[in-house]
Amino acid sequence: MKALVTGATGFIGSHLVEELIKKGYDVTCLVRKTSNLKWIEGLKVALLYGDCGDEGSLARIPSDLSYVFHLAGLTKAREEGDFFCVNTKGTENLLMSVSVKAKGMKRFIHLSSLAAAGPSRNGASLDETCEPKPVSSYGKSKLESEGAIMRFKGALPATIIRPPAVYGPRDKDFHVLFKILKKGFYPHWGKCYYSLLYVDDLVRGLIMAAEEKEAEGGIYFLSDGNVYSNEDIANEIVKVLDSRAVKIRIPTAFMSLLAKVNERVSKDVSIISRDRLKDMKYTHWTCDPSKARKDFRFVPKVTIKEGIKWTADWYRIHQWL
Repeated sequence: MKALVTGATGFIGSHLVEELIKKGYDVTCLVRKTSNLKWIEGLKVALLYGDCGDEGSLARIPSDLSYVFHLAGLTKAREEGDFFCVNTKGTENLLMSVSVKAKGMKRFIHLSSLAAAGPSRNGASLDETCEPKPVSSYGKSKLESEGAIMRFKGALPATIIRPPAVYGPRDKDFHVLFKILKKGFYPHWGKCYYSLLYVDDLVRGLIMAAEEKEAEGGIYFLSDGNVYSNEDIANEIVKVLDSRAVKIRIPTAFMSLLAKVNERVSKDVSIISRDRLKDMKYTHWTCDPSKARKDFRFVPKVTIKEGIKWTADWYRIHQWL
């Protein structure tokens, strides 16, 4: 079984590559020449240098692929257009190349996001029947990438996966929250509710969706099945860190100012950005994974207590905390 993975050097992609190898897949990773390969160094993979944003570089994609796992994407950017260039156009380029070259492919798995569907306006967890209403440029670009997938539906057997917030070892976004809480502060801008998913469960779900015929052509939300308030999440982290954190209320206006300053002075785009603030204005980011359970028997294995502990342990071992 030959699989191509884009985004293989990232947080989720590197975990997926490891699991695919364990399951006996022959894995090729599409990487840029500037990519940091530290998470996949030493793994039994083939490296294909290219970029989804460069149509010409995709001409070398193997023709005998069974599966494509498209995880490459941009979650943070200074300019709105960058999201659409990478997430939407990049997906279109890859689809075009694969549809021409890999005629016998079994499945194209596209990693989208809950942001493509948007927040719940009435507090109820979203399911696949809800009309997508993304509120951020990131979410809109991911929804447009889903549209590209659907346009190739006749040429490629594809499945779209929309996870919520994903956490685990190697994740840099949750790492920011861990560091703040360890310092004794809990930033709070009102009570919010979230679905979560540990990275190992997401990786299992991606592979299960690829291998299950019933999932072909479908769009699926994945989560651990629970809903957590921001206080629930902070409390779990504080317990694992064996520390205390003082709640500090942060006005929305201050968050907007902080985002603008971060974008001007920081070399890298922070998780506190103007685009991310569009999402943070909404209180319910939750989804219902029932359809995935029905169609390809997806059942999460990792609880939030286990996931937070394992993530904290990894941060400590690698001196991130």
